[in-house]
Amino acid sequence: MIRPAQPADVATILRFVRELAVFEREPDAVLATGPMLHDALFGDRPAAEAVIAEDGEPLGFALFFHNFSTWQGKRGLYLEDLYVTPAARGRGFGKALLRHLAALAVERDCARFEWSVLDWNADAIAFYRAMGAVGQDEWTVQRVDGEALRRLAEPG
Repeated sequence: MIRPAQPADVATILRFVRELAVFEREPDAVLATGPMLHDALFGDRPAAEAVIAEDGEPLGFALFFHNFSTWQGKRGLYLEDLYVTPAARGRGFGKALLRHLAALAVERDCARFEWSVLDWNADAIAFYRAMGAVGQDEWTVQRVDGEALRRLAEPG
């Protein structure tokens, strides 16, 4: 039901990313291309990994990478995207993907398994709480991108 993504899955993963962007109310925000995802997942220096949930056909995916906790001196597993097609929701695929990644985190001796969720996505938040996740309300995500990133990178 859950398997590691293969290079032949890149087009499916990109389709799922685009569907997720529509769900998250950002349909035009996806800049990734098939070649970019292929390089990120299967290139000389992979930046991330992905797994596919399937039942005769791909029905969802999870894309993740390792981060690091200086306080614990161990890496963690960060879930970037979790997506299950609307027709497959409620059939246990989301739970199976989370359990699979939790098992990977334990197997790899990770200090933690974490991810972000949009604050308006009450269904996802309830699902994650039911799986044992605890919100980190005292932390806020900070981001610098686009022109602000270029300005910050300038010397002086």
